[in-house]
Amino acid sequence: MARTHLLIGWWGLLVFVSLGITLEVLHAFKAGFYLDATLEVRRSLWRLAHTHGALLSLLNMVFSLTLNRFRVDRARQRALASGCLAAATLIIPAGFFAGGSFVHGGDPGLGVLLVPPGALLLFAAVLLTARSIE
Repeated sequence: MARTHLLIGWWGLLVFVSLGITLEVLHAFKAGFYLDATLEVRRSLWRLAHTHGALLSLLNMVFSLTLNRFRVDRARQRALASGCLAAATLIIPAGFFAGGSFVHGGDPGLGVLLVPPGALLLFAAVLLTARSIE
């Protein structure tokens, strides 16, 4: 499980750092579909996808280092926390990115509806981890 979270963390960090670099390149080349004044929602949501993805990737690395601190009798909680964190790492940035990809006027696309369930999964992962540390 620790190896899995290290892999999620490092590969996720690569993906989300690459997204950040891509956003900087779009800004540098003044890409209209990114910088147009009417698309502030897109810029905000894509930045949120990049930032949350990078931070959640780092949290996966921290979680992998925390796994050996779980109480022995909490194996089920450890597995549930692991699954919740892995899912949140995918769902939250995907929701922000999809919401920014399909902007309708000044409103985000429906993909942003993935963010609240992802946030609940993240909350559950943190709660389960905090309660299971010896």
